[in-house]
Amino acid sequence: MKTYSAKPSDVTRKWYVIDAAEAPLGRVATKAATLLTGKEKPQFTQHIDCGDYVVIINAANLVVTGKKLDQKMYYHHSHFPGGLKETSLSDQLVKDPTKVIEHAIRGMLPVNKLRDSRLARLKVYAGSEHTHDPQKPELISLKGTK
Repeated sequence: MKTYSAKPSDVTRKWYVIDAAEAPLGRVATKAATLLTGKEKPQFTQHIDCGDYVVIINAANLVVTGKKLDQKMYYHHSHFPGGLKETSLSDQLVKDPTKVIEHAIRGMLPVNKLRDSRLARLKVYAGSEHTHDPQKPELISLKGTK
């Protein structure tokens, strides 16, 4: 018996929709990262990008638990002395709610050559409307999952 190794021509990609208002940020990000990497597929191969397209809607209605809205900080440095900038989660949600989800998912993907192409298949929208209806995406419900 030989070990199966997927080829790029063997990969079939599906479209999925996840509602960010149904579950906390971490659950949405882990499910999206799993779908982007293709780990749930039987033909998953580490060095081939087997993942699917993921559309996340309602990023503006993101659910977080505890005091994360005030205590969770995002840091950025300008590479100049004293150039450390920090933004709280609540401020970032007002500025651009899609960046919060993209940042969480980016941190859950493996750091290798495939990460940029996987993130290119991630589509995040602040509202409930998206432009991917012709692809017939499958809705994934995260309600009640633990």
